[in-house]
Amino acid sequence: MESKNALIEQIRSLFEQLNDYSLDERIDAINSIRQLLRPYSPFNREPVDCVMWVKNDDVTANDYNPNSVAPPEMELLRLSIENDGYTQPIVTWKDEEQIEVIDGFHRNRVGKECEGIRKRVHGYLPIVVVNEEQTEKKNRIASTIRHNRARGKHKVEAMSDIVLELKNRNWKNSRICKELGMEEDEVLRLCQITGLEDLFKDEEFSKSWDIADCCEDDDFEEINDHIDEVEKDENGFKTTNTSDPNRIFHTYDKWECHKAGFYATNVDGLKKDECEKRFAQFFREPGLFDVTLSKVIAEWKNSCEHYLTNTSMNRIAWLGQAAVCYHAGIPSKYASGWFHLTKSHQDEANSVALKHLNGWLVANGMNEVELKEALSKGRQVNIY
Repeated sequence: MESKNALIEQIRSLFEQLNDYSLDERIDAINSIRQLLRPYSPFNREPVDCVMWVKNDDVTANDYNPNSVAPPEMELLRLSIENDGYTQPIVTWKDEEQIEVIDGFHRNRVGKECEGIRKRVHGYLPIVVVNEEQTEKKNRIASTIRHNRARGKHKVEAMSDIVLELKNRNWKNSRICKELGMEEDEVLRLCQITGLEDLFKDEEFSKSWDIADCCEDDDFEEINDHIDEVEKDENGFKTTNTSDPNRIFHTYDKWECHKAGFYATNVDGLKKDECEKRFAQFFREPGLFDVTLSKVIAEWKNSCEHYLTNTSMNRIAWLGQAAVCYHAGIPSKYASGWFHLTKSHQDEANSVALKHLNGWLVANGMNEVELKEALSKGRQVNIY
């Protein structure tokens, strides 16, 4: 058997011939050599074991990535690649027609849009290709979310759109939780954001896992790949899956509560227990709650229309959380502070919220409701 060193020397002499080729031919040959080597590598199941260089025009962005990099971080990424080089390849999915980004959208942008870097890498980008079983769109979406969530932040509104797409592809809540690394209540909250109550009308929220939802993959076969189109009209935003003619939808960018931080995931300088304590303290002052709710209803027109016409959710809870967010900047994530209150304080707060809800309903040509009806009809998870 030929010695290892002799084999390496033989290969090295062959590689010297690469200098006789043009740049594009050389890159193509090197990519081919890497692919020839891969079956012999003990790490051939790992995408990073075979980094390829491809022309940047051949790499396309996906249409579902919810991750966002602010301008300062985008500039830092450019500076990093400019000074340190590409230290991470772009994760892609590849077929005969396209190479689509799964993770690395912003590395892809830098390589295409920053002239100095584009010239340095000769108009190419470094990529790895995910394993073959990840090529269906639902799996590629899940892979993108896993990369984003493992690393940092993602846009709440874009995540809600992705949950909608997966629900329309007949993924159960438990599958979404498992594949995207979410909790059940997070999936349900994202569905609340898009007003998808009809997707959950036959589901009862529970902290426990249904064993039937966690079985073999056969349970997760999609019925079809059809995505319902979205309809818009002059009164707001309506989806094809609602049966309530009085329901008003507005896109998230028109929600005043969203802009105020209602769906934020933290409060700078405050720990979880401190946020919950401030949440509870607000409701111990019914006069303050009453005044604040008047401001919420007067100033958050679109949010009130979107949430208070949704008879399938806990409207009393939304009013309470909206008031806390308006007055103290505490996001709805810390609504568990409600359970720090005595029953007496809870009842008093519910009474104030019901008064304002019925005032809003009457002012908008609708009938008053009893507290039980305002709290929930059981078709959608309670906000509290």
